[in-house]
Amino acid sequence: MNLSPAAEALVREARVARLATVDARGRPHIVPICFVYDGACVYSALDTKPKRVPVERLLRVRNILVNPHVQLLVDRYDEDWARLAYVQLRGVASILEPGPEHAEALRLLRQVHPVRLDAAGGASDDQGDNRGRRRLELDLGM
Repeated sequence: MNLSPAAEALVREARVARLATVDARGRPHIVPICFVYDGACVYSALDTKPKRVPVERLLRVRNILVNPHVQLLVDRYDEDWARLAYVQLRGVASILEPGPEHAEALRLLRQVHPVRLDAAGGASDDQGDNRGRRRLELDLGM
């Protein structure tokens, strides 16, 4: 991913972004996500905190399975409008299954979001949680 130094700093510092997916009929869906960026990929866990539907039935997951093209908006708001900033990343998302990359993604996520992942009881490691994890491979599509 080719990001300017300022854009990369913004993505690395941010803890929340907005993930946009599109369903099979072209209808957009946007949700806030916690994420981590490793310099090449963006990872976000599908944790086990209570949801109204099973993880695999979440609209964002169903949308990714039907149409993996996504957009991630990372922004910084400040009352001083001279400090406002945003980066839009476009790319292809996939569900990451248990394995070495999955374990590394969880390790990185725990470094950035330890309380969120542990308190939610989700994003467990190779010790039994075989849920998929969202893996977002993003290229700047501007």
